[in-house]
Amino acid sequence: MEKITGIIIQARMSSTRLPGKMVEKIEGKTVLEHVIERVKKINRDKKIILATTEKKEDDILEEIGRKTGISVYRGSEDDVLDRFYKAAVFFKVDPIVRITADCPLLDPEITEKVIDLFFEGGYDYVSNTNPPTFPDGLDVGVLSFGALEKTWKKAKLKSDREHVVTYIIKNPETFKTGNLRHKKDISHLRLTLDEAKDLELIKKVYKQLYSKNPFFGLGKIMELFENKPDLAEINSSIERNEGYKKSLKEDKIHENKNKN
Repeated sequence: MEKITGIIIQARMSSTRLPGKMVEKIEGKTVLEHVIERVKKINRDKKIILATTEKKEDDILEEIGRKTGISVYRGSEDDVLDRFYKAAVFFKVDPIVRITADCPLLDPEITEKVIDLFFEGGYDYVSNTNPPTFPDGLDVGVLSFGALEKTWKKAKLKSDREHVVTYIIKNPETFKTGNLRHKKDISHLRLTLDEAKDLELIKKVYKQLYSKNPFFGLGKIMELFENKPDLAEINSSIERNEGYKKSLKEDKIHENKNKN
C-alpha cells in the first residue's frame, strides 16, 4: 500500500506567553487559518492533520480545523510526542511533516525543499533547524514513522515529550539526520509567534504583503526588512527557543527532586 505523507500541525490555546494566540486575527483570519492555508499550498500529495488537545478550550481549534476541511486528532496536552505519534497512527501516515501552529509566516516552498531532502537522502529525520540558518518561525521537520515510533517508545524526559524531535537530535548515532541550510545564516531574525511583540511584527508584515500575494514567502519578507529595517527590531530582544530552554530547566528540577 502506498504511503501517505502526513502534515501534522500541532496547536493549543493554552500558551503561557501569549494565551489564545491561535485565534488572534490577522487580516481578518485567525492565526491557525493562515497556517492551514499555507500548509495547503505545499505542492505534495498529503493529508493535513490538526493535532490539538482534549481540553474544552481547544474545541474552537477543532472547529477551525473542520471548517477548513482538514482532519483533526485530539490527545494529550503536555505529552505532545504522544499526541503526535497517536495522530500518525490513527491516520496511517508516513512520513510525517511536523508544523507548529505558531508559524503563520510558514513558507510553503521552503517546506517543500525540506521534504525533498528527506526523500532524496533516505533520512530518518530532516529539518531546517539543526543548526538553524533560517529565521525562527519557518521551522519544518520531516521524520519517518519508524523514527517517530522509536522516539515515542524511548524518550523519557519531559522536554523530549513536549518538543517531539529533540530526542532524535540528541541521538545522532541512532538516527540518520539531515539539515537544509539557507545560503546565508539569518537565524537571528524572528518570525514566530510566542509573545505580543511577535504578533505586532507579524501583523505589520501581513499588512504590507498580504494583499499583493496571500502566500508571500521569505524572499518578500527579506525585501520588506531591507526597505523597513525597523520592523525586524520589534521583537529582536526575544531569545530563540525560550520554550525548550524552560523545559530543560524543568527536567533538571525534576531530576534533582528524585535524587533527594
